[in-house]
Amino acid sequence: MVRTAGKAAFTLYLTLSGLWLSNAAAQTFELTSPDFANGAKLSLAQVNSRCGGRNGSPALRWSGAPPKTKSYALTVFDPDAGGGAGFWHWLIFDIPANASQLPEGAGSGKGLSQGIKQIANDFGGPGYGGACPPPGSGIHHYQFTLYALGIANLPAGIDSSSSGLAAYFKSHALATAVLTGIYSR
Repeated sequence: MVRTAGKAAFTLYLTLSGLWLSNAAAQTFELTSPDFANGAKLSLAQVNSRCGGRNGSPALRWSGAPPKTKSYALTVFDPDAGGGAGFWHWLIFDIPANASQLPEGAGSGKGLSQGIKQIANDFGGPGYGGACPPPGSGIHHYQFTLYALGIANLPAGIDSSSSGLAAYFKSHALATAVLTGIYSR
């Protein structure tokens, strides 16, 4: 009788452990925006002022980061620009692990907590540079990629070019989440 009760308790323990593990594994690292849906067109608010927009970065929210996340980095890349070479619109990093969002317009530096860094985009200045594809070049895809990193701050001495940083983020990511907006002129 004691053996049966012990077996039942052990079976219940395994079942509950399995449910907890499956729920933990089911949590997905996700990046969303209240300003556009994944795969939807960016609004003029996110379009570069050179192309008639307001050049504002969208509000971004995320959830489901791995438990060992110590910071985040975000890139915005248009792979359709430059004859396939692509174009970097935003690189921001050293976002604290306790953050779960960036406010609308954060790409201008407003609303960012101290220590968050932005480097020059392919327009030549730091911060967010909105969508601005050449007229008639078709639909461009603006990939907002959030990296959950296992380091609190980027180390000194790494390649600080756009492509160098993006490669570093990709190779050191615990997880990535991608949100894509489209735009054409």
